[in-house]
Amino acid sequence: MGEKRQITVVGAGHGGKAMAADLAYQGHEVNLFNRSWHHIDTIAARGGIEIKFEDGTQGFGNLRKVTSEMEEALEDTELIMVVVPASGHRDVARMCAPHLKDGQIIVLNPGRTGGALEFRKVLQESGCTADVIVAEAATLLFASRSTGPAEARIFRRKNTVPLAALPATQTPKVLEVLKDVYPQFIPAPNVLHTSTNNLGAIFHPALSILNAGWIESTGGAFQFYMEGVTPSTSRVLERLDRERVTVAAAMGVRVQTSMEWLAGAYSAYGDTLYEAMHRNPGYKGIMAPATLRHRYIFEDVPYSLVPIAELGRRFGVDVWAMDAMIRLASVIHGTDYWHRGRTLERMGLVGLSVMEITRLVETGNARDERDIAEMG
Repeated sequence: MGEKRQITVVGAGHGGKAMAADLAYQGHEVNLFNRSWHHIDTIAARGGIEIKFEDGTQGFGNLRKVTSEMEEALEDTELIMVVVPASGHRDVARMCAPHLKDGQIIVLNPGRTGGALEFRKVLQESGCTADVIVAEAATLLFASRSTGPAEARIFRRKNTVPLAALPATQTPKVLEVLKDVYPQFIPAPNVLHTSTNNLGAIFHPALSILNAGWIESTGGAFQFYMEGVTPSTSRVLERLDRERVTVAAAMGVRVQTSMEWLAGAYSAYGDTLYEAMHRNPGYKGIMAPATLRHRYIFEDVPYSLVPIAELGRRFGVDVWAMDAMIRLASVIHGTDYWHRGRTLERMGLVGLSVMEITRLVETGNARDERDIAEMG
């Protein structure tokens, strides 16, 4: 291990518990924050989390602090790993804003689509003046599950995970810290790349919606990817993926196709998406959601599909398959995900051209000094 880091993990769900335990087991000093104390009281009583790794070995991650108070969680920490559903990003930003200090790094694991943009906008609206860096990962580093009140399991780590800071000029600084934590993180050109290289948007909502009857009749008693991905459902995923790739291209971004991503992240190959997904050992054993009231819909539809589709509409891309999934999810949950989702306004992108958005994510300002001088 490299340098020991002081890290706060925000969120004690599947990913947060696994990450906190994994980092503590590595020897880092880890604080774990969760807004609801009753979700972490057992962890606090035990002083940490039992963790089972992908090779079958087990360990125990001793945590420095376990708390439901954000101010306490952020004390004496340099790296803040936010591991909550994207629906919680706004609330986390508001809670963090009064307590952040210069030099701290915030990483959204993952940002889904537009996460860093929305997080930074909320910090600004909340009056945060601390000089902090907000970054986002394209996806969660590992497939994991919570197996008990103070237990977690990691099924498989991805080989690499792209990451970008906002603005992109700060990405090297973030990766310099992360190399001692998770060297799997690699630089992405900017947050447009991490946001549109969002495979959760493609895999999670559609598979949940298309397997809705099976999920509700069995309580999720089937393997989500091994059994839920069939030749027909995979063709829907392929159509959604083409729309995602086209939206990215309209913004000047070359993203990986789902097939390319599976090959790079999991070394899973195939002539079709169906074959590649079934050849991914990391998906084996992952069960379907027990209910449709699950983050695969209430997170990935409004915070992944909606912002991608919004960008598509803004720049003239036909996103009819995404629109169909968003509308079906809205019917199933009885809510308007187009309205509740991560819109252009929430990302601070209303009225911006492709060039201005690119400049914003690269430098932190949508307009350069010449533009500002001409306007003034």
